[in-house]
Amino acid sequence: NPSCRASRRSADPLRRARRPGAFPMSADVAASPEAMDAPDAEAIAAYADGLVHAAGSTHGARTIHVYPVTNYSFGSKAAREEKDATVAEAMVRHKATYQKEGMRRTVSAVLVVNQRGHPHVLLLRTSKGLFKLPGGRLKKGEGEIGGLKRKLHNKLSPVEPKLRQKEWDVGECVARWCRPSHEPFFYPYLPAHCTRPKESVAVYISELPAKCVFAVPKNTKLLAVPLFELYGNEQRYGALIASIPHLVSRYNLQLEDE
Repeated sequence: NPSCRASRRSADPLRRARRPGAFPMSADVAASPEAMDAPDAEAIAAYADGLVHAAGSTHGARTIHVYPVTNYSFGSKAAREEKDATVAEAMVRHKATYQKEGMRRTVSAVLVVNQRGHPHVLLLRTSKGLFKLPGGRLKKGEGEIGGLKRKLHNKLSPVEPKLRQKEWDVGECVARWCRPSHEPFFYPYLPAHCTRPKESVAVYISELPAKCVFAVPKNTKLLAVPLFELYGNEQRYGALIASIPHLVSRYNLQLEDE
């Protein structure tokens, strides 16, 4: 019906606004693009700075305070017998456990210290020469954060209660890796053909306190490895640990002097 269409058009404020003469235009609005002055470089830079300030830190989720390695005390505790002599033996044991309990769930922590003005990651080196992040296997039904705190106490804290770290600061999960089969290889994604992964690894960032005491088993070494040593060095440290420089790049690592 023509009269109905005309009524709908007149009731639509957007249509009225688009019609010439629907509302008076100021001289600024009516000016052609050619008549407008282009903003100068300083104005553009100030506008960009405002956007950055409104969005927050460009380095990512938050600032991580990284304290000098000299702030920390390092000791040892009783040696622990390693469960497996070789990686192949570990895979056989994991397969047997999987058949009984299902997928293995492990958690790891990225702990960073300042050494000579450069971030270093704390790694455990076993008597077999393998490098690992502090952490370990979760118990059945155990949460990731609570389980990781338990593992950090177990792996890094002294036996004496008065020297132990009261609480570990476990932050965000920065990566999830999976082992699709009973082989040593991990992937930062679940392969398309895999419907039942054999192990999942959750990696968390953990900010260290300004001072604390570490103690590791006598047959294990706690090493501070620089980011530039890890970067791209998959052959020595494995794909997961070699990816840590990428994982921490989203944070503002504030290197403290004391």
